[in-house]
Amino acid sequence: QVQLVESGGGLVQAGGSLRLSCAASGRTFGSYAMSWFRQAPGKEREFVAAISWSGGSTYYADSMKARFTISRDGAKNTVYLQMNSLKPEDTAVYYCAAGRRPTDRGTDYNYWGQGTQVTVSS
Repeated sequence: QVQLVESGGGLVQAGGSLRLSCAASGRTFGSYAMSWFRQAPGKEREFVAAISWSGGSTYYADSMKARFTISRDGAKNTVYLQMNSLKPEDTAVYYCAAGRRPTDRGTDYNYWGQGTQVTVSS
């Protein structure tokens, strides 16, 4: 069992940056791939980024590859999402998830956090 708690969301102006954190409980954190998804009002959940259990491989949605960076700290059981050059269209609730493989499909992830709101003003 893995429990995930996101933090770091908030209100930021366009062009600004935020770093989201996802703290995981459970001794098996190191064996899970981790990912970030987001969901804007009235839209479907969207893949953002994923990272392998070792941290050696990362994957991004094409539209965010140049601006977002996913990383993980095994000692802290935490995964991060550094978001730069934020745009109003990045406004969404951001969720972290844990699963066996770093895919872009939400159905491949077994555990989800409660989400953190990111709002980018123009």
